[in-house]
Amino acid sequence: MTTVASQLSFQARVSQVAEAVIAPLQKGYLADKPSAVAMLAQLRRGAGKEFQQVPDLWGRMDLSLLHQEAADVAPPRERELTWAEDAVHIAVTLWALHQQSRHSAMHRPHAKDQPTGLGAAVRQLVPPDERGEPVRKRFVRVGTAATLRELADRLRGLVVLLRGEDIAVDYALLAGQLYTWQQPGGRDAVRRVWGRSFQAYRPRSAADNDNDDKSLDKDAS
Repeated sequence: MTTVASQLSFQARVSQVAEAVIAPLQKGYLADKPSAVAMLAQLRRGAGKEFQQVPDLWGRMDLSLLHQEAADVAPPRERELTWAEDAVHIAVTLWALHQQSRHSAMHRPHAKDQPTGLGAAVRQLVPPDERGEPVRKRFVRVGTAATLRELADRLRGLVVLLRGEDIAVDYALLAGQLYTWQQPGGRDAVRRVWGRSFQAYRPRSAADNDNDDKSLDKDAS
């Protein structure tokens, strides 16, 4: 039987695979390498779709790590591999759509002082002087998706909005969450994380930036 601990370890592996695929492509794209630019154009065709819907992309990502055995992770079962393949595919293709025509990195690892989880990213779309009800409703629709195909399609709509505002997302983190979302009971857990991330996000104030500048001056002295 697959234990909870091994499930969590495999979720981390899913995130690692997504990171391993995205990081070199992002670096190449930002450096305007033709091979990376061409690859992103191919990957964008899969944005908002499931793995099996786009056979043209099979073999375009290195997913071999998902199949490797490790001492601390129980061998995944067939359904877990399917969840993992779909999670990486959706996260990577959404990133490719997000990165299109952007000159800064749209995949950025989450940090406490610069949160890039999905909820925090979407919260940044809300204008400071408005309630942002249209954005909130779009986010709620993502949370209420009943199938993975529906979820991927609704995430695609959010990514287009985020791209327009140059707001980055941690796509490795998202890949792990998409893997969890497909597990029994996983949807509620992921919805809670996304909702908490959305509600907890607060934009950095001018005072915060001034304090950072003072800290840098102090360190430099």
